[in-house]
Amino acid sequence: MLELAGIIILGILAQWFAWRLKIPAILPLILIGLFVGPISTLLTDDGSKWIEPLWNGTTGIFPGERLFNFVSLSIALILFEGGMTLKKEELKNVGPVIYKLISWGSLITMITAGIAAHYIIGLNWQIAFLFSALIIVTGPTVITPILRNLAIKKDISTVLKWEGILIDPIGALAAVLVYEFIVVGAGEHGTEFTQEALIEFGKIIIIGFSIGFTAAYAFAVALKQKWIPHYLINVVSLATVLTVFVLSDLFAHESGLLAVVIMGMVLGNMKIDALKDVLYFKEAISILLISILFILLSANINVSDFDLIYNWETLALFGIVILIVRPLGVFLSTYKSGLKLNEKLFISWVGPRGIVAAGIASLFGLKLAMQGVEGAEYITPLVFMIVLGTVLLNATTAKLFARFTGVLLKKSEGILIIGASPPSRLIATYLQNAGRRVVLIDSNAKSIDIAKTQHLEAIECDIFSEELVENIELNDIGNLMALTGSSRINEYAISKLSSQFGEFGSYRLISAEEMNDPNNNPKEGLFSYTDDYINISEVVRDFPYINEVEITSKEHYLKILEITKQDLKTIPLFIKDKQGEVHIIPFNSEQMSVESGCKLMYLGKKLDL
Repeated sequence: MLELAGIIILGILAQWFAWRLKIPAILPLILIGLFVGPISTLLTDDGSKWIEPLWNGTTGIFPGERLFNFVSLSIALILFEGGMTLKKEELKNVGPVIYKLISWGSLITMITAGIAAHYIIGLNWQIAFLFSALIIVTGPTVITPILRNLAIKKDISTVLKWEGILIDPIGALAAVLVYEFIVVGAGEHGTEFTQEALIEFGKIIIIGFSIGFTAAYAFAVALKQKWIPHYLINVVSLATVLTVFVLSDLFAHESGLLAVVIMGMVLGNMKIDALKDVLYFKEAISILLISILFILLSANINVSDFDLIYNWETLALFGIVILIVRPLGVFLSTYKSGLKLNEKLFISWVGPRGIVAAGIASLFGLKLAMQGVEGAEYITPLVFMIVLGTVLLNATTAKLFARFTGVLLKKSEGILIIGASPPSRLIATYLQNAGRRVVLIDSNAKSIDIAKTQHLEAIECDIFSEELVENIELNDIGNLMALTGSSRINEYAISKLSSQFGEFGSYRLISAEEMNDPNNNPKEGLFSYTDDYINISEVVRDFPYINEVEITSKEHYLKILEITKQDLKTIPLFIKDKQGEVHIIPFNSEQMSVESGCKLMYLGKKLDL
């Protein structure tokens, strides 16, 4: 009881410290697990662990194979949640690169890392390739916090995010295939061994996909027909995922992971409102399970395991994985892609391994060790070494390497627009055509769909949730514009999101009350102090285009501003300088630096100037 409660408490504390320090939670979790596990044996009189995951007859939490069962079910839930976050429209720009990374990149990693493990560590071929299959998997739970504070191009963030999530089941399945080869008994059955293993792998693919797709559509029908009451949706989804995992495993051993990922991906790309609650619930469950798993798996390592990897050969293997295996896979996978050399170098450097690699390594390593397979005792410590080493390396050097390679943006020029109404879409279209990255945010699905048909980047999102703040693909955003019809939402957007998305300016439409009180105008007021949401909507309805007028002098600019203030059918928006760069007109519009050759963009009827 005390051990189990302690793991949960320590896990949540580790997550909180990671959030405060802005580091991947995996670091404090692994360190805590090692401290209460193998390291604690050096501090106790009888050499026992403070927390013993496996029941040894007198102490421990999980008897027999119950630890393996808990790890398997936990990883299934984590992968399902990861699958639900996958949105197919995000692959528009870098889809081919991601597909090659998770296919050819995985194959290259498996072959080269397996050869290195065989010749450097001395592992037999079966165990060497099991190790290499496990380190195919990068960690989305560690990539996200590493990239969150880096202002890099969206394409790079998207590649790393999707690779981290999609490659989880691929690495898991590769490990399963090698595991099946080992279990069947390589070298004893000749060609029959290969046929049997391939047949088993084929069953895993077919049954995993079939059950995953079927379960996803069945659950979607149940939600659409409202066969499940709202208060039971989350727990029913939890039970459904566990059922799919167990059922798939019954038909084909180890196919459950693939089935739940397919189910999550299919559901995540369906437009069902109730699924938002399911995703939030699964995120909370995943955080709890990750917290428990890493401490459990780290604590399950023994001091003797460290002796196996405390040598120069392990360091050499780690160096080869980081400096040769990963870059080789990335460069071959991105050959003839739109990515530049510096972007490829950065992607090659950032490849931390995470919970799936550690979880499956512990699962298979312990099972094979119990069966007496030669070299199986190396699997868990070697994979944990790669996980901890890559996370530490990437967490401490990612920003320095991004700056060194030049992928760190000097200025976050992206613009986030809150609201996807007609005025927002018109403004966004103009800015996008001017070469700026613009992202529209709205909780109204219809407005978002219309924006997408106009080839605008739009995200259906509630700004009151944490989803927006956690989105690493918005790291290049440096300007915030709140253009909704709700003054409460506009003010909240400024107060909540300015620190992250408003580095170079945060603006909002003024309210009707502020418009009628010129002495109480906010400094973040947008465009002018004579136009609120109603005014700008009416102008866009009557004049759905943006005009340009060339400025001949500062006096000319001030004269135009005065005219627009008097004419309710004209609203000043932007200044385009002589280099073609567009600048948002802020609250102190009169103080903007303008000169002959600049242009003023405005909404409304064409002025005779």
